Amino acid sequence: MVKVIYLLLCILGFVLPYSQFVPFFLEHGLDIKLFFEQLFASKISGFFGMDVIVSSLVLWAFVFWEGTRLKMQNLWVYVACNLLVGVSLGLPLFLFMRQRQIEQQADILGY
Repeated sequence: MVKVIYLLLCILGFVLPYSQFVPFFLEHGLDIKLFFEQLFASKISGFFGMDVIVSSLVLWAFVFWEGTRLKMQNLWVYVACNLLVGVSLGLPLFLFMRQRQIEQQADILGY
């Protein structure tokens, strides 16, 4: 059941952020300067921007430490998802794959 929740969160984590990014992209293209100007246009948007940046760094550390501990493969994929979409996709995808890895290791050990 937990894996289903993680997958649903992956879908939401992709669809919701891109519902905001795609109109920006269609109007302005990949204007990184304008993107960051708008991201930090107010104290509130700056608050959310900083929160996401710090959350991303925490996610990267978690992915590499926990993924290495569990001997997971292709850890770069979760960082790429984080960079291309956000924590909202990278984290639930990593948690989904982490749960699969834990279940596979438990099956091998006979738990």
